[in-house]
Amino acid sequence: MKTRKSGGVAETGAGPRDPGAPRRPGGGRRAAVPGPASERRDHLVRLAADLFARKGFQATTVRQIADEAGILSGSLYHHFDSKESIVDEVLSTFLDDLIGRYRAALDRQDDARTTLAAMVRIGFGVLEPHRAAITVMQNDWNYLCSLPGDRFAYLVQAEDEVERIWVEQIRRGQAEGQVRPDVDPKLTYRMIRDTIWVSVRWFRPDGRLDTAGLAEHYITVLFDGLATGDRASRQP
Repeated sequence: MKTRKSGGVAETGAGPRDPGAPRRPGGGRRAAVPGPASERRDHLVRLAADLFARKGFQATTVRQIADEAGILSGSLYHHFDSKESIVDEVLSTFLDDLIGRYRAALDRQDDARTTLAAMVRIGFGVLEPHRAAITVMQNDWNYLCSLPGDRFAYLVQAEDEVERIWVEQIRRGQAEGQVRPDVDPKLTYRMIRDTIWVSVRWFRPDGRLDTAGLAEHYITVLFDGLATGDRASRQP
């Protein structure tokens, strides 16, 4: 599924777009961007995504992206027609990857607990490759969704699909007797989601645990809890 919508809002002062250039994101500076056009675009997208994550989408300008890439601002418009196009590509690439991984987990048709554990691993597994996109989603979601037109409507649509996938699996686990029947599936999903995504703020790749280790630790807490002994005996 392609989550990104077409159309967009050009940044004030945007230059003309190369009619032969595809409508997708990019930006950055660090050295003249080498390689074929597709490689240059990918390089620009990575640099721009990092700037958006560090400075915030609204605070980042096209000139700063071009400076980061070591090119003139006008050259950036040969690849992208606006700053919005850049963040569009950053976010749609992340969501396409995330939802694709979730669907692959569902296609394996494992039991609900196994599927939920796999989805937790997927959530932590995208922290490193999509760190910037996740940060932008957290910081700039409301602003992007408030822009005129429906360019970023896919953000809400993708979130709705992800929530549906999680809630269905939690309910299936309850029906199969693998998940407690007294928990609210939607609330449980949102707590899981927030725990995973917020970890992008403190996770460090050179820390004691990598993302796989974080996932396994979280799965242990999620399914086995913190307390020991018989749960019934601990009721107040």
